[in-house]
Amino acid sequence: MPDDAAARDEAEEASAFSHPVVPPDVTAAYGDHPDQVVDFYAPRDGADSAPLVVALHGGAWRAPYDRQHLTPFADFLARRGFAVANVEYRRGSSLPQQGGRGPVAGRWPETFDDIAAALDALPRLVRDVLPQGDPRRTVVVGHSAGGQLALWAAARHLLPEDAPWYTAAPAPLRGVVALAPIADFVTARDLDVCSGAPAQFLGGEAVFEERLPYADPAALLPTGIATTLVQGRADTTVPYAVAEAYADAAAKAGEVVGLTLLEDVGHFPLIDPAADACAVVAEEIAQLAW
Repeated sequence: MPDDAAARDEAEEASAFSHPVVPPDVTAAYGDHPDQVVDFYAPRDGADSAPLVVALHGGAWRAPYDRQHLTPFADFLARRGFAVANVEYRRGSSLPQQGGRGPVAGRWPETFDDIAAALDALPRLVRDVLPQGDPRRTVVVGHSAGGQLALWAAARHLLPEDAPWYTAAPAPLRGVVALAPIADFVTARDLDVCSGAPAQFLGGEAVFEERLPYADPAALLPTGIATTLVQGRADTTVPYAVAEAYADAAAKAGEVVGLTLLEDVGHFPLIDPAADACAVVAEEIAQLAW
């Protein structure tokens, strides 16, 4: 069984990464750093007004994984009538960390600085460069580490008030669709998700507990914003136990979170336009957006 799972994972990842990069219709900056940019895709059906999907890519918050691998997914959504904003943000170092477990995950606090700044800038950017996008019908979609960022972006009003990203009111979103998200940092750490990425992202074990209230989606509930998780039961990269832990935390906080578990689906089909799971994701987005 482990060999079968590894072979399936390898095939699914190869399929997801086999699609050519799809250039955006326009790119706009939300800050001065080279990574502080958003790629915009207009709805391919020519609609004058379409819901806006804000896409946040995954990759364990590590530098080697940027927004380019999400461009086929962004184009897939644009062909389904959405306006799409594919957000880039600062990630961890591309240099190996001590201990030899791959590049460092994320930057504290820059990764959060960027997500907050991008979401705050999007209504203006959309008005300027993608007038077909309707910010009043915004759905934030994130995959894997990007799923954590999507859930976090919808929960900034629940952050400690001393957090620089705190907002006094909930974000004006139609909803969040988090795809195989790293949604519960404690569960993810215990399962050693992405080779220790959650603890690295927060700055290490010494500050892990201290920073959870500022970063962990499972600690930022209830959001009051419609939220759906889509997860493959066969995912070995971010096991579905992480999504279940978030859904359980939401229920204890008095909030109902949708959890769609897909049989015989791993981590990458959720963003692979060639996979049936990707159509399921598009339908979940549509249910919130329209």
